Amino acid sequence: GRRSQKQDSPKSSKDVVLSLDDTLLQIQTNANTHYFACTTCPHSQPITTPQIQKSYPTRKKVDDILGGENAWDNVDRTMVFGDVYFLQMQICSVDEPVSVFYKCVKCAHQWNDK
Repeated sequence: GRRSQKQDSPKSSKDVVLSLDDTLLQIQTNANTHYFACTTCPHSQPITTPQIQKSYPTRKKVDDILGGENAWDNVDRTMVFGDVYFLQMQICSVDEPVSVFYKCVKCAHQWNDK
């Protein structure tokens, strides 16, 4: 089949892709001419107007490496200095001891044994 190609001058990021397969067009230069060119087919389109575009990516939410609040749901309690949860986790190589993480029940302060 024949590719459906945009013929108008690009005005936004959606206009600098081929409409059939959404291939992102690259900027090429030939003598004094700049043009958008497809890397997968012979399509090219001269750039006749200035192209200014800003894009602000959205940040992903950072996951807690220890499982967040749910990590403390099924942990043991110890009565060393009041109510303290503790969680043992192997975070280093097998020949090193298990790391122990603690969390205060009252103030939610967290610390470890290292």
